[in-house]
Amino acid sequence: MANRDHPLNENWADLAAVDKLIHEPARLAAMAILDAVESADFLYLQRATQLTKGNLSVHLQKLEEAGLIEIQKTFQGKYPRTLCKLTLKGKEDFRKYKEQIQSVFSNSGQAQ
Repeated sequence: MANRDHPLNENWADLAAVDKLIHEPARLAAMAILDAVESADFLYLQRATQLTKGNLSVHLQKLEEAGLIEIQKTFQGKYPRTLCKLTLKGKEDFRKYKEQIQSVFSNSGQAQ
C-alpha cells in the first residue's frame, strides 16, 4: 500500500506533469538533437533518430504544429532540402521539460 506522504508520490506527480508532446521518445530525440545545434536537415535527423522518413515526418509535423520547431524547405542545387530548428517557444518548452525531468530524478533519491 502506497504512503500518501511519501516524497516519491510528489515525484510521480512531477513526472505526470511533463509535456507529453516532447516526452514521446521520437520527438524527444528530435528535440534533443535540435537543442544541441543551430539547425539540422531531415536526413541528419533521420540517421540520428533511426526513424523511417514517414515516421520522422509525422513527429516533426506535430512539433511544428505546436510551434516548437520551424521547418524550412529549400533546394540545394536540384535537390530538395528540409531544415529544422527549434523556435524560441521550442527552446523554452524544452528547457522547462529538462528541468522537470531533472527534478523528478534528483528528488527520487531522497525518498526514504
